[in-house]
Amino acid sequence: MGYVLDKEGLNRTLDALSEDFLLYAPVRKVGEGRFTDVDVVRYDFVRSVDDIELDAKSDYSFKEILTPLSQTLFYFTEDEVHEAGGLGAPGSPAGTADDRPVIVFLRACDLHAVRRLDQMYLGNGPTDTFYARIRDRVRFALLGCDHAFASCFCLDMGTNVAPEGWLFSLDRAGEGFACSVADDALAPAFAANAQGEKDVTPAHVTENEVHVRVPSKVPNSIYKDPLWDEYDSRCIECGRCCIVCPTCTCFTMQDVFYTDNGRVGERRRVQASCMIDGYTDVAGGASYRKKAGERMRFKVLHKVWDFRQRFGYDMCVGCGRCDDVCPEYISFAAIVNKLTDACECEEAKDE
Repeated sequence: MGYVLDKEGLNRTLDALSEDFLLYAPVRKVGEGRFTDVDVVRYDFVRSVDDIELDAKSDYSFKEILTPLSQTLFYFTEDEVHEAGGLGAPGSPAGTADDRPVIVFLRACDLHAVRRLDQMYLGNGPTDTFYARIRDRVRFALLGCDHAFASCFCLDMGTNVAPEGWLFSLDRAGEGFACSVADDALAPAFAANAQGEKDVTPAHVTENEVHVRVPSKVPNSIYKDPLWDEYDSRCIECGRCCIVCPTCTCFTMQDVFYTDNGRVGERRRVQASCMIDGYTDVAGGASYRKKAGERMRFKVLHKVWDFRQRFGYDMCVGCGRCDDVCPEYISFAAIVNKLTDACECEEAKDE
């Protein structure tokens, strides 16, 4: 069922939904970007459509709601360990343990990214119970995407059309909004405030400026190919590409001690990046993938080859956030194309 709503009607609908759900959406943070006169778009809790940034791609992805930057797993004393309780959504207003389910507003590529996160945390060995606990409370609303942004390459990654699983969609329609409601339980909230009913098809991207060609085969020689060497000097290993990526799942553990003897405290899971120095450090002081080029190789091959070998589809969803955030203007799309060219060249040699 589809509905047409004006701004006031949509705000009343969202207000009604807020009685049962926390709403989490991209929000423009004025003056909070890299410089004082630069905005940043990141996810936060909202109450009305006025709070939601509908016209720009978020600089940071939604994943902090599912994989918090820092998440306490358990508390420990000398004699006992207690799993952290409280199912409050990360960043709940005023730090409250609000246990309402959450509706996250996502574009199509990010909805595909959820599948990747679920695959890693729920379908890659034993279930990650800490992730599952949050995931069970999260639902999704689809933000229509009627045009591609400058760095997007969702068509080539097959993520421009949203998969099933969203509750309702939200698109601009002239001076108002159009919503397709897939969950019958939510239909009354929309119907009560709508100007009328109509068939609504969520907008999706049909053309990208950026195109990528993912490799169909990666020979072992690629691991030593000189194409990675340029990133030894270009990449500064800040890890921003991984932090904004909606499908990166790397984390590390940190123990926070409450006492000087280190016997009372908590263990936290903290987001990490394979691109940051120290990520591959092991006991004894050894470190693997010391060069930035080696780390870039690991990340790129994981996104467009290794993950596909294990699960049958690529990890990258083509959102382009890594290109947008890189302070050295390194293009992930360009790297993938270079990788494919190198693979095809090696394949031609073998023939």
